Parts: sequence; structure tokens; C-alpha cells
Amino acid sequence: MHIWVDADACPGVVKDILFRAAERTGQTLTLVANQYLRTPPSAHIAMVQVPSGFDEADKYIATHVQPADLVITADIPLAAEIVAKGARALSPRGELYGKDNIRELLDLRNFMDTLRSTGVDTGGPAAFGPSDRQAFANRLDRILRATPGKPAKPPA
Repeated sequence: MHIWVDADACPGVVKDILFRAAERTGQTLTLVANQYLRTPPSAHIAMVQVPSGFDEADKYIATHVQPADLVITADIPLAAEIVAKGARALSPRGELYGKDNIRELLDLRNFMDTLRSTGVDTGGPAAFGPSDRQAFANRLDRILRATPGKPAKPPA
């Protein structure tokens, strides 16, 4: 399994959890972002900087993801594409996206986007807090413990 991170908007505490998990398990972790991000020195952790532009990181991840992989993203359209490819997607808040919930989440996202485009103030997500961090860490741990086989190799 390869862990991909849509890293531009990923909270730092989530990245820290992922760094520790990659070291502990030997899983390959790749952060993908429009800007350079510092990563700890590790044979298991890589950073890919994509060109600036709308959804460039999403396109890179969607192109490289394999069915056994895990993608960390809060981007519902990217999560829908990942799930359609047979991979798993996990939000930084610990919500696992799957075939059973992605259509509903995508429809809700599109509805809220339509409301915002008409001028309706829909608010935004709640601030990322300790309970979100814990939910993410717990879900990631369950996924890693349930994943058989050897770690994936880093991308060439």
C-alpha cells in the first residue's frame, strides 16, 4: 500500500501523524503539493511538487494511485475519483470515503457549492480540533493494522 497525501491543505498535525506511521510501519508516504513542503529525512517519505494551478495535485494523485493505495484528502471530488479506481480515501478528520457514502457526500458538496455561487453564506467546516486529530489517528491505525503485505515502493 502506498499512502498519498493531498498535502496543500492537509493540517500539520495530520502530516505529523502520517510521518510517524510511515516510519513505524515502513509504508511509503508521498505528499503532493503545489509548493515545496519539508519532510523528515526518511526512506519511506517523499514529497512531489506539482506545477501551480487548479487541481494539479489532485490530477497527479489520481494518475498515480493504485487500487491497494490510501489517499488522504478533504477534497470530495478527488475522493470520488479515488474510490472509483478501487483505492481508499480518508479525510484528515478520520472519515473514510467509500462506495457506500461517496455519492451522497459528492451530491451534498455540489449542492453547497451551488448555494455559495448564488450568494448564500453556508459557513464553513468547524475548526480542526483534538477530536478530529484523534479520529484520524484511530482510523489510520485501523487501516494500517488491517493492511496485509509488504509496503509499497516509492514512485520512480
